[in-house]
Amino acid sequence: MVGGHLLHGGDYNPEQWLDCPEILEEDIRLMKEAGVNCVTLGVFSWSVLEPEEGVYNFGWLEEIIDNLGHAGIQVILATPSGAMPHWMTQKYPEVMQMRQDGSRNLPGKRHNFCYTSPVMRKKTAAVDEALSRKFGRKENVILWHISNELGGNFSDGACHCEACQSAFREWLKEKYGTLDNLNRAWWGRFWSHEYTEWEQIHSPADRGETTVTALELDWRRFVTEQFCSFCEMEISAVKKHSDLPATTNYMDIFKNINYNRLARGLDIISWDNYPFWHREKDEVPTAVRAAFNHSMMRSMKKQPFLLMESAPSVINWRENNPVKRPGMHMLSSMQALAHGSDSVQYFQWRKGRGSYEKFHGAVLDHKNGSNTRVFREVSEVGRRLPGLEHLLDGTVNRPDAAVLFDWENWWAVEDITGPRLDLDYPGYVMDHYRAFWEQGIEADIVDMDADLSGYRLVSAPLNYMYKTGWAEKIRTFVRDGGIFVTTFFSGMADETDLCFTGSHPLEDVLGVVQEEIDAPSKDFENRFIYSGKEYPAVRMCEIVHVKEGTEVLSVYERDFYAGLPVVTRRSYGEGQVYYLAAESDLSFLRRFYENIFDSCGMKNVLGAKLPYGVTVTERTACLPDPADADTGTGDCRGAMFVMNFKNEPVFVECAGEWTDAENGEAFSGKIRLEAFGCKVLLSRKTK
Repeated sequence: MVGGHLLHGGDYNPEQWLDCPEILEEDIRLMKEAGVNCVTLGVFSWSVLEPEEGVYNFGWLEEIIDNLGHAGIQVILATPSGAMPHWMTQKYPEVMQMRQDGSRNLPGKRHNFCYTSPVMRKKTAAVDEALSRKFGRKENVILWHISNELGGNFSDGACHCEACQSAFREWLKEKYGTLDNLNRAWWGRFWSHEYTEWEQIHSPADRGETTVTALELDWRRFVTEQFCSFCEMEISAVKKHSDLPATTNYMDIFKNINYNRLARGLDIISWDNYPFWHREKDEVPTAVRAAFNHSMMRSMKKQPFLLMESAPSVINWRENNPVKRPGMHMLSSMQALAHGSDSVQYFQWRKGRGSYEKFHGAVLDHKNGSNTRVFREVSEVGRRLPGLEHLLDGTVNRPDAAVLFDWENWWAVEDITGPRLDLDYPGYVMDHYRAFWEQGIEADIVDMDADLSGYRLVSAPLNYMYKTGWAEKIRTFVRDGGIFVTTFFSGMADETDLCFTGSHPLEDVLGVVQEEIDAPSKDFENRFIYSGKEYPAVRMCEIVHVKEGTEVLSVYERDFYAGLPVVTRRSYGEGQVYYLAAESDLSFLRRFYENIFDSCGMKNVLGAKLPYGVTVTERTACLPDPADADTGTGDCRGAMFVMNFKNEPVFVECAGEWTDAENGEAFSGKIRLEAFGCKVLLSRKTK
């Protein structure tokens, strides 16, 4: 655990209150009352830290850090590059981003800077290094927070200035070597789009080139590399006088940056979680999305992550912004811990009086001090976390299953024209993940670069692109006993978006030959029967035939391709492969995965059939329990979270006997969960 504790706190902006010392004094008193043990400072403080070029004003920050330290509160110290001061944009207008159409942004907002700009990099590195020199060895400073929500500037996050164009061309030269290689990879002879000089290449733009899909892909890859390079530059600067770990806060399934690539330069993964609770009465879709993100953050390094921001109640930037109903704040906080977080932190501690986020929820409102429901519920979390530290320290979730979510595949599959223009890759992957979540089967979220050797089951929905080496990785995984699930419109193109010719790269493993893809309107939707029940075949229906040795589990019921396969299974080596030739609905995915789980003996840790809205996860440390030191059993110690996302009490029928880790209550056969309730149970599991 960073700092030796489960962290509880969040973004603190004392620079907004420097003329109100009584408020700063009250803040620390109320932090102690709420069980806050860590705050994040300096996220958007550049104009106060460096009020004029080269003149640093760190005295106020040092005083705040010291006062927090005297109160036993630790600090995550941010670099201030998330928003530039106006002296910077006035003197160096070239640091501001340029849009696709060639117009330069005006000053303002966040992340409105060119990640390639030498001036921006120099100025950022200077203030970062100064912060490192001053605070990098402060006793209560425990972590560097690099910038804030990289790329989150209310646009695509990319700059299209000439410096970026030049850097893009150099990046392409490094990747392809020659224009001949680039033209072949980009299929340049289509519409006479061959390049004869590197300077002819320009980033995708609405008034320029948007039809070369490989250009779109490579531009997105390049933009990610620029983000990563900038972030790694900042990390290098803060570590000049400090050996503290570094993180940067990710966002919810953010398309502009390949987060798996960004993770390589980080010591710890962290993210900002703002679920749309109470959007509808059924909270399960929102819970699944939050769980998917939590699992993704954990999976990037196979280690605990940090929940860097969450809303203690209302947020302010959606069309409607409901407050959290009683119990939901605790449940959503526990959900983060359940999936591997070592923190519950908020944006923000105290509401600001003005500007864009003055009505965004905070622990402290504009009025009433600690006498609010929100403060009481935050304090309840603050009292609960210390009792869980000894259970969770050194633990992380260790799933036997993985679901593929690959950024480059996402970019490719949603940028192509046909067979549909409304593909929602994250939504489709989450539908598959939901089938795991509802049955309490944990899954990591991995990309095509991941090591699959520790998994029993890998699901790869809508795996349109096959990166170099992916087919062989799957072939080895299945041959060695793994179970692989994939779907229609998979294995269509390589990593430069060139379609495979001749045969599918895994045709021998899948045992399926793809012929056509029907993208029917609602009037032409098909049906199929699986496991004794009829299900819809919608949106994309692949017409396939099977190779010898492939078992057909279901066929289309209608249209000219009635009788052709929809669901197939094939043995390969020691493992098995399932192929879904059509998109269906959640009821089908539930039944389909339930059958797979049953066939391979995968069960949730509770050994229970879970009621709708309830799920379970387990964090373990595969180390001998100290209590068993003399027995040599090698058992894993751990904690299991049972969560109810229904606003009503439920009973869970379970196998075995369990003990509530927090109050010692014993359970046998049945567990009662209150509305929006979460119990943490002691579990013992032999490795």
